[in-house]
Amino acid sequence: VLAIPTDVSDLAACKALIEKTVAHFDGLDILINNAGYHARGDVTEISIEDMDQIIDVNLKGPMRLSKLALPHLQKAECAAIVNVASLAGRVPVGGETSYSTSKFGLRAFSIAMAEELADTPINVSVVSPGPIDTGFIMDEIDHVPDLVFSQPMSTSEEVAAAVLICIGDGKVERAIPAASGVLATAAYVLPALKRSLRPTLEKKGQKSKQKYLARNAATH
Repeated sequence: VLAIPTDVSDLAACKALIEKTVAHFDGLDILINNAGYHARGDVTEISIEDMDQIIDVNLKGPMRLSKLALPHLQKAECAAIVNVASLAGRVPVGGETSYSTSKFGLRAFSIAMAEELADTPINVSVVSPGPIDTGFIMDEIDHVPDLVFSQPMSTSEEVAAAVLICIGDGKVERAIPAASGVLATAAYVLPALKRSLRPTLEKKGQKSKQKYLARNAATH
């Protein structure tokens, strides 16, 4: 195992990561872009520095690493790039504007690159989870919009399993859970549906959020 702590918002660090990995393993077959950064709040509230960091980590990092990895992946008999996006990359969420923007961009980049590399041995996939039961959400639960909790909570193991399946079959996109992916796409394509469902989903999310708050309180 080769552990190389890397700030993916730093181009030099991205270059070093790829170079050290290729040198250690004598090649590169798989790239998984799952680094993430979030600063919650409306555009009027969060700082420009946080907005920049969200884009640098969530979008520019995966784009840079994919570009840097391609010459090495092209030498492999079978290779894969899997980018971890979010259902927030299918339907924008208020209070998470910059995050939604970064994931919309990552999803677009992934799908377009999959098309570009369709006739090569390199598969490109994007995994788009809904809320995940990790510190990314749970440590800041008071600041997470109620709407987020209207969808079933996945585990990090379920996301990892979806990544592994994508590596195996090369499917361009997987949503977790699949039903939430369908709902997110419908909400984006049909804005009127999103507006009509929002009060119900927020009420549902508020109830689920209270359950998680109670769980957190019981474990601390």
